[in-house]
Amino acid sequence: MEEKDRSQTPKQERVIESPADFTDPEVLYRQLIAAIRRYHPSDDISMIEKAYEVAKTAHKDQKRKSGEPYIIHPLCVAIILADLELDKETIAAGIMHDVVEDTEVTYDDIKKEFGEEVANLVDGVTKLTQISWHKDKIEIQAENLRKMFLAMAKDIRVILIKLADRLHNMRTLQYMKPEKQKEKARETMDIYAPIADRLGISKIKTELDDLSLMYLEPEVYKSLKEQVARRSENREEFVHHIMGEVSAEMKEQGIHCKIEGRVKHYFSIYKKMVNQNKTIDQIYDLFAVRIIVDTVKDCYAALGVIHEMYKPIPGRFKDYIAMPKPNMYQSLHTTLISKSGEPFEIQIRTFEMHRTAEYGIAAHWKYKESGSGEAANIDNTEAKLSWLRQILEWQQDMSDDKEFMNLLKSDLDLFQDSVYCFTPTGDVKNLPAGSTPIDFAYAIHSAVGNKMVGARVNGRLVTIDYKIQNGDRVEVITSQNSKGPSRDWLKLVKSTQAKNKINQWFKAELRADNIQRGRDMIDRYCRAHGIDFNEINKPECVQKVLQRYSYRDWESVLASVGHGGIKEGQIINKMVEERNKQKKREETDETILDTIAADGNKMPVVAKGKSRSGIVVKGLGDLAVRFSKCCNPVPGDDIVGFITRGRGITIHRSDCINLAKLPEEERSRIIEAEWQAPEHLTGMEKYATEIRIIANNRIGMFVDISKVFTEKQIDITSMNVTTSRQGKATIIMTFDIHGKEELNELTEKLRQIEGVLDIVRNAG
Repeated sequence: MEEKDRSQTPKQERVIESPADFTDPEVLYRQLIAAIRRYHPSDDISMIEKAYEVAKTAHKDQKRKSGEPYIIHPLCVAIILADLELDKETIAAGIMHDVVEDTEVTYDDIKKEFGEEVANLVDGVTKLTQISWHKDKIEIQAENLRKMFLAMAKDIRVILIKLADRLHNMRTLQYMKPEKQKEKARETMDIYAPIADRLGISKIKTELDDLSLMYLEPEVYKSLKEQVARRSENREEFVHHIMGEVSAEMKEQGIHCKIEGRVKHYFSIYKKMVNQNKTIDQIYDLFAVRIIVDTVKDCYAALGVIHEMYKPIPGRFKDYIAMPKPNMYQSLHTTLISKSGEPFEIQIRTFEMHRTAEYGIAAHWKYKESGSGEAANIDNTEAKLSWLRQILEWQQDMSDDKEFMNLLKSDLDLFQDSVYCFTPTGDVKNLPAGSTPIDFAYAIHSAVGNKMVGARVNGRLVTIDYKIQNGDRVEVITSQNSKGPSRDWLKLVKSTQAKNKINQWFKAELRADNIQRGRDMIDRYCRAHGIDFNEINKPECVQKVLQRYSYRDWESVLASVGHGGIKEGQIINKMVEERNKQKKREETDETILDTIAADGNKMPVVAKGKSRSGIVVKGLGDLAVRFSKCCNPVPGDDIVGFITRGRGITIHRSDCINLAKLPEEERSRIIEAEWQAPEHLTGMEKYATEIRIIANNRIGMFVDISKVFTEKQIDITSMNVTTSRQGKATIIMTFDIHGKEELNELTEKLRQIEGVLDIVRNAG
C-alpha cells in the first residue's frame, strides 16, 4: 500500500473510529466492504456477502444490551479485522463468530457452506468464548490459558478474531453493570492486552489498555485525560514547530519521509508514572515526533540529521532496529533538547517497520498470487511466534498450575526492560534487565545451563551473579563433571525460561524422591483426617483429579505433592468429593433397578439426557455400568445388561458364553441395553477388547502385526504368544479401540498379513 508524504498534527491514535455510532447494519456492512476493497487484491466478495446473510438471519431476533440489533457486534468485529487487513476467511469467521454459540447454526452447516478452514476458525473462537475466568481459582485460569495457547498454536487467526471481539465489547462496555465492567476490564488488562502486545498488534493493545484503565481507575483516567488535554494545547504549537523544522531539513538532505506527531496513550503514561515514580511533567515522550522513511539506511541517515539539529540526552537512545523487541517492534528512539531547551522524543522507522508496529503478526499475512481469496499464509510464522512455542513446551513440562501461571505472568510482563548481549559467534540474545550468565546459558540451551560451571564476559572471568550489560560478549564455561544447577541459582536468575528449566531439572532429578514423599504426605493426611484411602482410590476419583488439575498420571500428582506444587489436602478432598458423588449415583441407580425388577423387567422407560458411559439401559440414559472383562463389548456390538447384587449393571455382548451358561433362575436378571445414539458420543471414548490370532509362525510375523497397530495408531495394552510343536502361533492381544467398525478394519488388515490363518474375538 503506497504511503503519502504528509505531516500530521499530534493525535491520540485508535484502531479505527468506533462504528458504534451507527445502528443500521447496512451502513456498517457497506463500511466493511469499503475497508476490504482498500487492500484486498480480489474483487470477489461473495464469501463475505454469504457470511453476512448467514449471520444476519441467525441473529435476526437477538438484541444487544444497548438495544441495538445483535448483528451490529459481529459487523464491528469484522471491520476491526478488515482494518488489520486480514484475509477473507478470517473476516467471514469474524462475522459468524457467535452463530454456533448463540443460534441454531452448527459447525457442520458452516463447513458445508464455507469449507473446513472457516468452520474451524468459528469453532476455535466459540471454544474460547466458552472460557470463564475465575480470579479466585488459579487452576481454572491456568487450564483456560492452556486451551487458549493451544488454540493459538493451531491457527493464530483464532486469537486475532477473539481480540477484535474483545475490543468491540470493551468499546460498548458502558451498557454493562459496574461490577461486570470491572470484571471484564481486569480480564482484558491481565489476559487479552498482554497477548495483543506479544503479537505486536499495538493498534489493538493500546486501546484495550486505555479502555481497561477507564473502567478500573475511572478517576485516574479522567485526571490523565484532562492533564494531557491541557498540555496538548500548550505543546501542539511546539510539536508542530519541531515537525516543520525536521521536515524542511529532511527535504534538504534528500531523505523522503512522512512525519507524524503522536500523543502517548493514557495507560502507557499511567504505567510510566507508577513504575518510575514520575509526574506527568517529567515524561519526555508524552508528545513525540515520528519519522517514517523508506529504508533502514535512511533511518540511520535521518538519525544523523536529527542529532546534528538537536542535542541528544545521554543514555536516552535505543536502537530497536538492530535489536528488535520480542514482539517484532523495530524503531530508533532518541530523546533530544530543542533549541528552546525543552526535551522531546523522536522515533525513526521504515514504512514496513511502522506497519509491523501497528499490526504485529497480522502485518505478515500475505495473499496468494492468484488473488482468489484463498487461504492466506504467514511469512516466517515459526520465528515470529517462538515465544508461543516456548509456552507450549511449558504446558507439556509442567503439571503445577500455580507455577505455570507465575511463569506465564512473568513472560507476558509488558514493562520488563531488556539487555542485549552477544554470543562468541556474534548472535544477539535479548534478556530481561538484571540477567546473569546463568540466564544467558539457559537462553542458549537447557543442556548448556545444566552443565555450566562459570562464564567469561568480554574475555574476562566473572562470577555467576554478574549483571549482564548491553553489548556484553558472553561465553559460558561448561563441564561434563558438573552436578547440575544449584537451588541458589533460582534467586539469581531473571528470565522466565531459566527459572523454568532449573525447576524442571530438579523435578526430573528428584522425581523418585518426590513421588515417595508425596505418597507419605497423602498417607499421613488421610490418617490424620480419618479417611480410608483405599475407599477413595477408585479409577473415577483418580481420573477426576487428573482432569481437574491437568496431570498426566497419578505419579505426576504424587511428585507435585512431594515438591510442594499442590497441597495433599486438595487432592484428597477432591477424591472424597468425587467418591461421595459416585456413591450417591450408585444408590440412585440401585433404586431404579429395584423399580425395574419390581415391574417384571418388561416396561421400558424413555431415555433422557446423555449417559456417562455411552450405554442406555432399559431406556434410562445415565446409570452407572461396568463393562464385562469376559467378552469386552465395544460400540456396534449387540449388548445386554446383567443386574449384579450391590454392584449395579454389568454390560455383556449378547453372544457372551458366560451369559449362555447362566442357570435359568439367574436369567431373569438380564436386562435390555443398547449403545447411546452416535450424536451423544464424543468419539473420544475407547473400549478394551481382545482378539486371538492364529498364524503360521515365521520370522518377522510379530513385526508385521505390530506395524498394522502402529499405522492404525492403536496402543497394545498386552500380548501373549504361544507356539505349538507344529509351528502354529497363537497370539492373544488386548488393546483399546473406539468401536466395532474400527475393530473390523483392523482385523481385515491383519488377515492380509502373510501366514495369518484366522482371527477370533474373545466371547467369554
